[in-house]
Amino acid sequence: MTAPQRLTDRKREAIVSAAISEFRENGFEVTSMDKIAATAGVSKRTVYNHFPSKEELFAEILHQLWASTVAQLDVCYSSDRPLREQLRGLLEAKMKMMSDNNFLDLARVAIAATIHSPERAQDMVTRLSQREEGFTQWVRAAQEDGRLSGNDPAFAAHQIQSLLKAFAFWPQITLGQPTLDAATQASVIESAIDLFLAGYEIKPITQP
Repeated sequence: MTAPQRLTDRKREAIVSAAISEFRENGFEVTSMDKIAATAGVSKRTVYNHFPSKEELFAEILHQLWASTVAQLDVCYSSDRPLREQLRGLLEAKMKMMSDNNFLDLARVAIAATIHSPERAQDMVTRLSQREEGFTQWVRAAQEDGRLSGNDPAFAAHQIQSLLKAFAFWPQITLGQPTLDAATQASVIESAIDLFLAGYEIKPITQP
């Protein structure tokens, strides 16, 4: 009973892997289920047994992409650790994700695929929002702990992550610029933290 299940899982993984390869190489619109089946070494019927449509298969890839990046983030807020130290850990994990060529390639495919489909774009936005919810939770916890100001944690979380994306995501996605080297990554992270804490950190009142 377990052996056929493992075979089914292997076929599903082969299909997803083949689809990622084809989407990266040819884009969403050009890639066909026939080509994915051929690359995966399975029949087209097998592909459709796992994924009813190319859109469903693409959605699964996006889901795995966001799930893998969520796993990289330790979003647990700690009341007894410096905010800068916690933010640095969060932003370093996000920077690592944005420096991964597989992630950037799939992000390009995802963005291109959404341009001609408002429904697909909405689905992607929803998935991205879910992806960044952990960071929002961290900001909310710090606000509730009285260490950060503001009453819109999602807005604040989006602000600091956008500071990274302006240097380490959008230039690479839209202009084909290389990923940042380690020194530049560290500089961008520290600058983002400086700006964020300058706007949101509540300094403890010192007694005279």
